[in-house]
Amino acid sequence: QVQLVESGGGLVQGGGSLRLSCEASGRTVLYNTMGWFRQTPGKEREFVAAISWRVRFTAYGDSVKDRFTVSRDNAKNTMYLQMDNLRPEDTAVYYCAIARRVAVKTAQDFTSWGQGTQVTVSS
Repeated sequence: QVQLVESGGGLVQGGGSLRLSCEASGRTVLYNTMGWFRQTPGKEREFVAAISWRVRFTAYGDSVKDRFTVSRDNAKNTMYLQMDNLRPEDTAVYYCAIARRVAVKTAQDFTSWGQGTQVTVSS
């Protein structure tokens, strides 16, 4: 079992920046990819970014490419999402997730999820 705890959400003006963190605990040695997804009411969960640490792999959703950067501190078992040039359409609950497979980015591949953190971008 693995537990995920997100932090760093909040309210920011359009054009601003936020950094989300996701700390993993438990049997993390069995896992190989962490990812960020986001969801707004009435919409499906959307892929934001993913990173694998045993192979060189990062991936981004089209709507965040060139604005968001995913990274991981292996010593701290913590993944980060640096979000720059935020837009009102980035407003959502952001979820951290973890997968056993390498280099995956579909929600079905991720087996454990955090509780989510709200990001609100004002215009």
